[in-house]
Amino acid sequence: MLRFAERTGLTSKAPSKRYLWTDAFAVCNFLALDRYDLAAKLVDRVHAELGVARGIRIGKPLRERGADEPYDPDLEWERDGQYFHYLTKWMHALHQIGDDSRARRLMNDAHEGFTYGPPGRRRMFWKMSIDLRRPLVTSMGQHDPLDGYVTCEELGDLAHARDDFAEMLSHERLTTTDPLGLGGLLFDAARLRQIGGHDDLARTLVAAAREGLRRWVAGPDLDAPAEHRLAFRELGLAIGLAAVPNLADDVRDAIEAFWLRPESRRASTWTEHRDIDEVMLATTLLPDGFVVLAPVTHGAGSSMAQASV
Repeated sequence: MLRFAERTGLTSKAPSKRYLWTDAFAVCNFLALDRYDLAAKLVDRVHAELGVARGIRIGKPLRERGADEPYDPDLEWERDGQYFHYLTKWMHALHQIGDDSRARRLMNDAHEGFTYGPPGRRRMFWKMSIDLRRPLVTSMGQHDPLDGYVTCEELGDLAHARDDFAEMLSHERLTTTDPLGLGGLLFDAARLRQIGGHDDLARTLVAAAREGLRRWVAGPDLDAPAEHRLAFRELGLAIGLAAVPNLADDVRDAIEAFWLRPESRRASTWTEHRDIDEVMLATTLLPDGFVVLAPVTHGAGSSMAQASV
């Protein structure tokens, strides 16, 4: 984490390199490491460099697609904009550092910008322009309504947005074999259990994740060489498994062990995504700052390790 802070300009004069998803995990990691100073500094830097009038942009290297430019699905991955699932991760980081008021404002803006449609047929756009005025990708993320609902419950005082996300939730469409998506299901289940009062939904999420995990483990991914694997997606699963212990600890151990090998981290699939891979590996190894809901206050250090999921 200290190398990440130096390499991305947080603690050095290197050019600042901010990316919302990675920085959300990094904030939580610094809290787990009792480095509130770096967590707070990173929050300020993200809002200064990625913050916009309504929300926080992704931080992609290419400018967002113009209104008159044709849609290119491959190029769109490299273009800026706003992702709802990145915003909810940042809201969670703000919650962990104790800044719920700013997180709620962010949720209100995101809810207004990403959701559309009449009652009973509500939907969400997957990617929006930086100013939240036009959709860049019109399909709906499989777990975006779930992330919205759980984050609203986590932050509180967001009943209108929470109920809207609840309307869009489809329990039949939760199962996935994408390891990052599986980790997200488990993380959301853990948050619901910690919040309390959502046991049925939490069990539904764990059951969906268990079925998807069974199928994923039966596939070839865990036996593939590093050049054919994406670390941050697998590490997302490992983080989710840390949030729900005893579900598949052997899978979590296998993912950690593989990406701790120096030879695995020499693969281009790792080096091309070094920042996100290193930060999420750190989260996997010390998950308390991310998966345990226990915000710290300035000067108090991290008390998160004293709680349990």
